[in-house]
Amino acid sequence: MLPSSDPYRVLNVPRDAKRHEIRAAYRTLAWQWHPDHGGAPGQMIEINEAWRILGHEDRRAAYDAAARRPAVAARQPAGPQSKAAPEAERPVQAARVPGVIDYGRYAGWSIDELAIHDPDYLQWLVRMPAGRQYATRIREIFDRNDRQAAERAPKPAPRRGMFGMRTAAAR
Repeated sequence: MLPSSDPYRVLNVPRDAKRHEIRAAYRTLAWQWHPDHGGAPGQMIEINEAWRILGHEDRRAAYDAAARRPAVAARQPAGPQSKAAPEAERPVQAARVPGVIDYGRYAGWSIDELAIHDPDYLQWLVRMPAGRQYATRIREIFDRNDRQAAERAPKPAPRRGMFGMRTAAAR
């Protein structure tokens, strides 16, 4: 499936650019448009999607091959038989799965997996606009982890005075 905008245009690189040129363009734009530096979250999502496609040779080749193919609708004659494309030619859209990240470097990871692998990322994500949809689940995980840590914490030993006797605070 082709993205809504051309990743080459988003990153402002020619179609025959080398990977290191694409990476340099991505990093420059990411620095400029990242929300932590005052940029727009929507623009950053578009830049990340372009990098996701062009940053990997196999995805880039698949994108280039799909972009070279003529549109299916242009090949079909107009008329009552072409109202809907056959099922095999319709673009497949991935269904959103609740609790699974669908963008960025952890695309396809569940919130539970991230809590184990990279809890710092979840602490960052819960503060970002893009992470609002996951905020409730992230807070549940952190609350559960806090309760479990409190249960595992050792109980303090009773305080003893100078002669081995319990102090008033320990009684």
